[in-house]
Amino acid sequence: MFVKRLGIDLGTANTLVFIPKRGIIINEPTVVAISINDNRILAVGQEAKEMLGRTPDTIIANRPMKDGVIADYRVTEAMLRYFINKAAGSVRIFRPEVMISVPGGITSTERRAVVDAARSAGAKEAYVIKETVAAAIGAGIDISTASGNMIIDLGGGTTDVSVISLGGIVTSTSVRVAGNKMDTALIDYIRKKHGLAVGYQTAEEVKIRIGSAIPVDKEDKIEVRGRDIVQGLPRTITVTTNEVVEAVQEQLREIIVAVRLVLQETPPELSSDIIDKGMVLTGGTALLRNIDKFLSQATGVPAYVADDPSLCVAKGTGIALENLDSYKLSMLAVK
Repeated sequence: MFVKRLGIDLGTANTLVFIPKRGIIINEPTVVAISINDNRILAVGQEAKEMLGRTPDTIIANRPMKDGVIADYRVTEAMLRYFINKAAGSVRIFRPEVMISVPGGITSTERRAVVDAARSAGAKEAYVIKETVAAAIGAGIDISTASGNMIIDLGGGTTDVSVISLGGIVTSTSVRVAGNKMDTALIDYIRKKHGLAVGYQTAEEVKIRIGSAIPVDKEDKIEVRGRDIVQGLPRTITVTTNEVVEAVQEQLREIIVAVRLVLQETPPELSSDIIDKGMVLTGGTALLRNIDKFLSQATGVPAYVADDPSLCVAKGTGIALENLDSYKLSMLAVK
């Protein structure tokens, strides 16, 4: 089967690839392992993520995307080539067209870097679309109507907030605070409160399994293993849900500031639509328990988590690419 079009959600934490009529075919961590001695790429995706925090001095496993934009161009290009080849086949007659989602706060230079990387990686043509627009399309929202829709895309590196009407963004903001910053905050919290050093994968697992955005009466608990920072020996502690809540409050407050800013800048006619419809939450961090209640309490506007929130952006890129003429106004020009 020839693959002519690919939608790619090039996220800070995970990269998803969507093929029209086939759905999400790749969902892997945005991680690359590199050999220092010969500058060779050893692994990409899940295999590379398993190396994080476990590599010898001769290997570096890192994330080439930082806060939703390319931090290492060469590595990102190699990673895109890996995902395009995996999706379309390394031996192919047609070079696929690719639609890539980018954060709302991306600069024109950063947009150009994404497009150049995709073309160098084997794409015939590359288009870019803002994450919130792709998320709205993927969540099944008709963005072409003269009605306001508010999307909050909570990713790994960025939180993008937009009000969309008539196929375009009316007002928006993007803050480089999301799931990864929450993981870092949780690492710092455990270190200060329990005197235990833990890694990013451990912190992410704790957040996913027992985390919450607001305090709960019935707490969950999880055993966490790490290194005692005083004695330097392995030690196990127990972390509770409300400790995670306490750890991530600063990041949640920054997200609220961004949401309120967009609400304040929204025209009155569209504000009434948003109050009626509520805010739609997408992205992997939207899976944090009670984050919809937290946003509703803080803003007074209903908030709803979309179905399969972590897949919405990838689905939206594929749908937009399949219907280029319909969504031309929604795409970003690359200069």
